[in-house]
Amino acid sequence: MAKPATIKIRLNSTADTGFFYVTKKNPRNTTEKMSFRKYDPVAKKHVEFKEGKIK
Repeated sequence: MAKPATIKIRLNSTADTGFFYVTKKNPRNTTEKMSFRKYDPVAKKHVEFKEGKIK
């Protein structure tokens, strides 16, 4: 059976609030780690979110 093309990743807040988003990515097309500027409701502002593993 084939492996799925997309994997789930966790986007962790760099504001050290513990908040995170869960999204999917295709590791065959996007080999580098993802990082986005998204809203952190705990810090109440937009901060950088970087990719981490789901445990």
